[in-house]
Amino acid sequence: MDSHFSVRLRALAVFTALFVSACAGYDGGNLKAGVSTLPEVVASMGSPAMVWKNADGSEQLAYPRGPAGTQTFMAYVGPDGKLQRLEEVLNTEHFALVRAGMNKDEVLRVLGPSGSQWTEFYSRSNTLAWSWLFCNSWNSQEFFDVMFDGSTGIVRSTGQHPNLSGPGGVQPSCGQ
Repeated sequence: MDSHFSVRLRALAVFTALFVSACAGYDGGNLKAGVSTLPEVVASMGSPAMVWKNADGSEQLAYPRGPAGTQTFMAYVGPDGKLQRLEEVLNTEHFALVRAGMNKDEVLRVLGPSGSQWTEFYSRSNTLAWSWLFCNSWNSQEFFDVMFDGSTGIVRSTGQHPNLSGPGGVQPSCGQ
């Protein structure tokens, strides 16, 4: 009976260690700018959804996260292979960087990929809409929308609207 208890205790310890390590890497909180390397970023946060390699040898990695995709983190790695900074980008400061006249790649570099379930093409107006679900300052879910010209891929406009998919058409809180 003692060995049965020991096996359960070891299994619980392994599960706890895996759970804690998974949580530590969710937002890169275990990574340190100027110290952590690119392989450590990938080991901690997993494979990025998108990667951009710059002419100077630096890289930008996009990590969409969160329940229902309400967070995206950008990891910026210098030419020396060390993490320069890690930013959460689904917020009003970054949304303000997206302006009419930008192309799709420029928008992706600011916000990362939108959820495939929130990408829509409107043929009558030749408009491609990308939306990102995020948590507003009141801890409620909203969408940030970018409308592109369907032919050129250039931003026409941006906007925000509440997510009304909660019970009874109510805006869900970010804790749901």
